[in-house]
Amino acid sequence: MANPIGKAKPGRGKSERTNKHAYSVPALVNKIIYEADIILEILDARFIEKTRIQEIEKKVKALGKTLIYVLNKSDLVDIAKVKANVELENLKPHLFFSYKDRRSSSYLKKMIKIESSRLNKDIVNIGVVGYPNSGKSSLINLLVGRKSARTSPEAGYTKGIQKVKISSGIYLIDTPGIIPQSEKTSINREVLSKQAQIGAITWDRTKNPDMVVFKIMSEYPTLLEKFYTIDAQGDSEILIEQLGRRLHYLKKGNEVDEVRTAKHVLKDWQEGKIRI
Repeated sequence: MANPIGKAKPGRGKSERTNKHAYSVPALVNKIIYEADIILEILDARFIEKTRIQEIEKKVKALGKTLIYVLNKSDLVDIAKVKANVELENLKPHLFFSYKDRRSSSYLKKMIKIESSRLNKDIVNIGVVGYPNSGKSSLINLLVGRKSARTSPEAGYTKGIQKVKISSGIYLIDTPGIIPQSEKTSINREVLSKQAQIGAITWDRTKNPDMVVFKIMSEYPTLLEKFYTIDAQGDSEILIEQLGRRLHYLKKGNEVDEVRTAKHVLKDWQEGKIRI
């Protein structure tokens, strides 16, 4: 039985990226959804609802396919607190995953094999989808046990389709990071702030980073103040001012470089230095 999505080369450490330029990203993702048998949606355990892509979830469920929610970067959260505060009943099946401490990698492999066996097919393709910088490639590398998918801290690094074999007859298919169609052309500050907050836009490319810092402080009172040991009284401008002076991020006239300082905060945030 032929594998419908290209071919994966046999042998250790080898994978084949196919159709690199054959499809636009939306068309490519739609192709994966239609041709994959199982979909893994990679969510950030810190921002579960913000990293869900409802457009994809609806398509997958309409096609009657299995959708597994992988709550990635779980080393950055208090899992007990997440379980108490998030409606996980709506996300089944799901599991908490961490590339950093290899949390639940064996359980995810077992879950994939169980779901694959139910399909009674010679070849099972598993699509891996999520926002840019959600950790898809790192997850694939851990499941495969070798460096198969390229990784980079820069959002949107994966290009085209990458397919790797994880066991006999089971293939993982990585896709470029997905920005929902409803967000792609948005100039809404709330949307852009969310994308920066979840890392879909990397800290160095974020416009109006001070607005994102303001949003983080609004959603997580005292979190940044405790991390930087600054009493800002909930005011993001005070935090940026004091932190900028501490870091010597100054412009002419001894004024704080607010953009550089705010991007420093976003860098710490996106790299997981600031735990929720």
